[in-house]
Order: sequence, then structure tokens, then C-alpha cells
Amino acid sequence: MKSICGIDCTNCELSSTCNGCAATGGQPFGAECLVAQCCKKGKTALSELKEKLIAAFNALHIPDMEEVTELNALKGSFANIEYALPNSQIVKFWDDNRIYLGNQLQKKDSDRCYGIIADEKYLMVSEYSGFGTDAEIIVFKRWN
Repeated sequence: MKSICGIDCTNCELSSTCNGCAATGGQPFGAECLVAQCCKKGKTALSELKEKLIAAFNALHIPDMEEVTELNALKGSFANIEYALPNSQIVKFWDDNRIYLGNQLQKKDSDRCYGIIADEKYLMVSEYSGFGTDAEIIVFKRWN
């Protein structure tokens, strides 16, 4: 399967459900792929976006969060955890079928993790244990 960004999609566990970004114009699961959008803008657009996002995440100075050094393409459904709002409403913030940039970082001296995710407008840092259980929003903000 041909990709816009050059990733070898043949080894991806989602290749059987993905329609391919080249064949779909950068919408492999029916929603925009942030990586494909960048690659369409030119050779350096993706690396420039990653650098800006890494700097934005690190500028938050969240105690016990490792320094962000890398962001990976993530399907929204992998990172779209449910959060309980103060009014007890349960919400998700991301589109399950869109591709974002993010990573998971271990919280220092803890069994909990920080999940970071972003698109061209918003970034989020959440803290959770296990497979996204007991999730708390640490930061959700417009960054760009």
C-alpha cells in the first residue's frame, strides 16, 4: 500500500482496515491524516510541525513528565480516551479515524503515564494508568 509520507504500511496492524493515504488523498480511515497534510505542503513541513509541537509540549514544564523528543503518527482511536468532566459527563476529544501526532511518556517515579497528542490547532496532555484508565486532563489548549 502506497503512503504519502513514505512509511511502509505493509507491516502495520491496521493495514487491513486502512484504505491507504495515497489512494484516499490523505484520509486513510475517512478522516484527515495530519502527517499526509504536512507532506503535501513540502519536504520540511512535517519536521517543522514536529519541532514546533515538541517545543510547545516541553514549554508546559509539567512536573514529572519526561522531555518530549519524538512524536509519532497515531490513529485517534488509540489515543482517544474517555474523560470524566467535573459535571460527571464522559467525553472524548479526538476523532477516532483521524491521524494525529503524539506519544506516551512514563511519569517519573510512578506507574502512571502521560499521553500527549496534538493536531494543527490543539494539544493535550493527559495522565492515566494501565490502558488509559483513571484518565485526567492535565492540559488541553489551543497552541497555534
